[in-house]
Amino acid sequence: MVPDAGLPCALTLSHLESRENGMKLDSLQRRYLLFGTVLLPTAPFLYIQGRYTKLKVGRLPDASGSNTGVAGKGPSDLRFLAIGESTVAGVGAENHEEALTGRFASHLSDKTGKTVEWHALGKSGITVAGTLNELVPQIPEGGFDLVLIALGGNDVFSVKSPKHWRAKITELIRTVKSDTGCSEIFLSNIPMVRDFIALPDPLRYLLSRLAKLQHFNTIELTSELQDVHYFEEVDRVDDEFFSDGIHPSASGYDSWSEAMVRSLLSKSRYLQEGES
Repeated sequence: MVPDAGLPCALTLSHLESRENGMKLDSLQRRYLLFGTVLLPTAPFLYIQGRYTKLKVGRLPDASGSNTGVAGKGPSDLRFLAIGESTVAGVGAENHEEALTGRFASHLSDKTGKTVEWHALGKSGITVAGTLNELVPQIPEGGFDLVLIALGGNDVFSVKSPKHWRAKITELIRTVKSDTGCSEIFLSNIPMVRDFIALPDPLRYLLSRLAKLQHFNTIELTSELQDVHYFEEVDRVDDEFFSDGIHPSASGYDSWSEAMVRSLLSKSRYLQEGES
């Protein structure tokens, strides 16, 4: 089982602070500022393009039904929490069993033989700062063995800087670790805006460049953190992945979750494929 409260946690404050001040962050910030300089003359057009896209796509509802469940049979071996934005809220799926949290738990149970008790805590449109303010206080008591953080899309859409993202996601990792016990933490990939078929160019191209900056930003942050993993092996997806051109469909959630579980098991010190 993932370590209990009696085991020392390798996720330490000194680790977090050392990576928060990583040398590459300044380079990413300079690229962001250059990006903003290029973007500024086209801002009014991009704003109109964004508003038009939002009206065209509309807003899908969150997944219905219970936001908790169990994957597998028998007594619970592992308590799993997913926290984050619309993908954790289940937008694009009918229920949470078909959305990110339920599918991740199901694949984790299938591959490890463990019974996974899961809980989804998500809000559509939320940023990492909003998660700290609104969702973290709602984390259930009792502790969790594994936490999935799925954020980044709305921080990209609101054009947050690399320094802002690094500071806030570091604070969130630290807070989640404290509030859930000695958890292993897994971060989903920054949404790859390049694949969002509902977004027109040049809006899609420009936001995809920012998403790529934040992708490498998160890789650097997590590269030397024990028990904090990032899904960096993300592949391009086809049109069938999406429900509305932005959010995954039920099949999209399934394939994405399966890929993330494979990634987690290849990196985890505590979970291995084929465990009983």
